Amino acid sequence: MDRKDTLITPVLIGGCAIILISFSVRASFGLFQIPIAEEFGWLRAEFSLAIAIQNLAWGIGQPIFGALAERFGDRKAIMLGVALYIIGLVFSAYAITPGQHQLLEVLVGFGVAGTGFGVVLAMVARAASDENRSMTLGIVTAMGSAGQVVGPPLAEALLANFPWQTVFLIFAGIVFASLLFLPLLRAPERSSTPQLEETMSQIVGKALRDPSFTLIFIGFFSCGYQLGFITAHFPAFITEFCGPIAPGGVLHSMGVTTTSALGAVAISVIGAANIGGTLFAAYLGKTYSKKNLLAAIYTGRTIAAAAFILLPVTPTSVIVFSAVMGSLWLATVPLTSGLVGYIYGLRYMGTLYGIVFFSHQLGSFIGVWLGGALFDATGDYNAVWWVGVGVGALSAIIHLPIKEIPLGKRTPLAA
Repeated sequence: MDRKDTLITPVLIGGCAIILISFSVRASFGLFQIPIAEEFGWLRAEFSLAIAIQNLAWGIGQPIFGALAERFGDRKAIMLGVALYIIGLVFSAYAITPGQHQLLEVLVGFGVAGTGFGVVLAMVARAASDENRSMTLGIVTAMGSAGQVVGPPLAEALLANFPWQTVFLIFAGIVFASLLFLPLLRAPERSSTPQLEETMSQIVGKALRDPSFTLIFIGFFSCGYQLGFITAHFPAFITEFCGPIAPGGVLHSMGVTTTSALGAVAISVIGAANIGGTLFAAYLGKTYSKKNLLAAIYTGRTIAAAAFILLPVTPTSVIVFSAVMGSLWLATVPLTSGLVGYIYGLRYMGTLYGIVFFSHQLGSFIGVWLGGALFDATGDYNAVWWVGVGVGALSAIIHLPIKEIPLGKRTPLAA
């Protein structure tokens, strides 16, 4: 068997490790909402805006780091991302004003961009065979979910024993450890890529003029809105609005005795369910239309969110919703990135996916910021949930007209 046809490669292992570390830290920021707000007496919107800015900076940085990786190499781009991530976390530990936190989250967001999906997915896609590409994208994405399983409980445990400032410094050390995996990242260029002889500006220009690229861009917005809002505000939402955990019940017997602890567990359940959901979506993406699978995922999210907010919020409903939403959580990523690579080629996939991902992070910014702003204005999150239901339904519809045909193989009518 040709080496390129092997599913598990050093590039895949190294990429998974870096994604796991990066997303473990990133997924934990929602747990800092209440401790930081209580220490400084801030409104909920203050630190929410910092997280929102982090998400927006991540989105802005993604095409930049994708282009840097394609111009100077994947490992150099990741090293820069790690450096910015560490600087942002270390200085955040000493920040005492909302403006300082908000400014430093720009560095954290760029750090996530340099160690996140845009760079790593493009790298493993180039290193994978055509047969294995969908599954490798799914495995890397699933590692992002694994980070979500590990990160929030770790942050909850650390916050129970250390000041939040110390936890930021510990996380900076964990991010630094990701540099140990750089020697594994040697992704070959795949000469079979049809667009290899075209320049980045030519490929990007063609994509930006293609209506299907616009639909992918717009459709990814709702994914970012839903994920950003839930990651940043779900722990606080559960802490403040969930019914009490019954003594003697399953959760109580597992040591989950407070709604605060349940908030961390819920984020972990989402991540755990998404490991299976993402791998299953990637497997289906090998055979079935990626755009139709994306439409189905967004439909499922819309129904799950609407049902959750219409029913009483109880520990049981929180766990059930987390499991359902988790199975659909990052399942969009291997399908969306795979769709971009299939239609527009692999050579500049990092840059093109980075552009699409900016829409995701713009949605994330709005979801996080709006969650804090409307909570301060109304005292609850109901309006933010319903906006998420609306944009999810729109995204389900907007994927259907996408032309799932390689750009170079389209006839004039198909284009």
